[in-house]
Amino acid sequence: MLLTWLLACFSFAAPGGNVPDPGPPNPKWAETAKMVSINGNPFDTSLLSGKVVLIVNVASKCGYTPQYEGLEALWKTYGERGLVLLGAPCNQFGGQEPGQAEEIVTFCKMNYGVTFPLLDKQDVKGPQASALYKWLESSPAGAGSAVKWNFEKFLVSRDGRVVGRWRSATTPNDPDLIGAIERELAAK
Repeated sequence: MLLTWLLACFSFAAPGGNVPDPGPPNPKWAETAKMVSINGNPFDTSLLSGKVVLIVNVASKCGYTPQYEGLEALWKTYGERGLVLLGAPCNQFGGQEPGQAEEIVTFCKMNYGVTFPLLDKQDVKGPQASALYKWLESSPAGAGSAVKWNFEKFLVSRDGRVVGRWRSATTPNDPDLIGAIERELAAK
């Protein structure tokens, strides 16, 4: 387990701005990802249409959990400009998200003031990975590489291309991540 954690901490994907070819536009990506909200209802994918989306697999009992605060700051700073932040709770890494939906929502709001949308708890790697994470990992930015730990970040452009991926140690205020978000928000 320690080795897995160390690899997650020190294994970084190429910066978001350096993805060679993000592939063709995929405006229907959200519909095919079959997302479910944390309340168990289908996620309203119309909320993502024409938006830049940052997707992060999250957990409540992880060393990276304080990143919730920075993620909420991104949401508040860039939401009105067209960024949607999606948290995808996952319990695959050290059992660090054992809670049920209500517990997760309460934890996020009480401890970090989270207001950005949370999806239903899901697998993000392996044969039972959600359709969303299978799509993210199979993209050029995903490079076919499995998510290694909690709080990995994927950035999706307005036209539905995965344009960047950052490993867990990349904080929400990282200049490379912020720059990629700003570039995508500026692109029309």
